[in-house]
Amino acid sequence: MSDKPHIHVVLFEPEIPQNTGNVARTCAVVGATLHLVEPMGFRLTERNLKRSGCDYWDDVDVVKHASVEAFLSQHGNDELHLFTSHTETCYTDVRYGEGGGDVYLVFGRESRGIDEDVLAAHVDRCVRIPMRHNMRSLNLSNAVAVGVYEVIRQWGGLE
Repeated sequence: MSDKPHIHVVLFEPEIPQNTGNVARTCAVVGATLHLVEPMGFRLTERNLKRSGCDYWDDVDVVKHASVEAFLSQHGNDELHLFTSHTETCYTDVRYGEGGGDVYLVFGRESRGIDEDVLAAHVDRCVRIPMRHNMRSLNLSNAVAVGVYEVIRQWGGLE
């Protein structure tokens, strides 16, 4: 049994099944748990999963939550890191898992990110991925991979 904390990837209200499929693939290959927070812009049907191009769904531990509020009620005191362009703290400036508990990397919907009220309530847990100022954002699945692999880098790799 590992003494390292576990990585959880949280998608608040994902809208695009292909992005979620790519995130699921990342979770599968690194052993992270994927949390999907409703409402989603698609249903997790076999047809949608096949369209997302992901044949890794059976290898991913997926946890569904009824709403952002339900997720935060259950995990609000855990080590959350909310990825947003609305902060100055770089994702590489954070020490992930220092407290010994699990790490939750939280990402918002593709069109709008994480709601402002959620960010304001967790301002000390917000991190950003640097990018040029005139660019909106990275693709969701790319941003997840960047965050996940920084945690793995800090932890010295996978077991």
